[in-house]
Amino acid sequence: MNIKLIIAGSAGFIGVALGAFGAHGLKNILSNEMLEIYKTGILYHLIHASVLLAISLFGKKELTKAFMFIAIGILLFSFSLYIYSVSSIKFFALITPFGGVSFLIGWGLIIFYAIKQKQTK
Repeated sequence: MNIKLIIAGSAGFIGVALGAFGAHGLKNILSNEMLEIYKTGILYHLIHASVLLAISLFGKKELTKAFMFIAIGILLFSFSLYIYSVSSIKFFALITPFGGVSFLIGWGLIIFYAIKQKQTK
């Protein structure tokens, strides 16, 4: 069983489902500002779900930490925006930057892997 592929597929599925829910179920409920915040969560969620898929298909163990940081980034960044946009509880907006940092660490680890690969060849 490829757990990374399951996580990547689940992240994509959930991102599409939440995107459809936002577009159809929340457009008349949320203010334009909060709907834009929700959409930002969807954008980052789906972009990074695609990155998870690429990493899982690439199959390199050296990218496991990058995969984990990006998956955590989806949870912290996107889900904090989802919850904040529907609840207006500012605490959740305070979590979002931690997700952004997690994304950055994940991307940094991908860069580090690429540089390391070039140096070993």
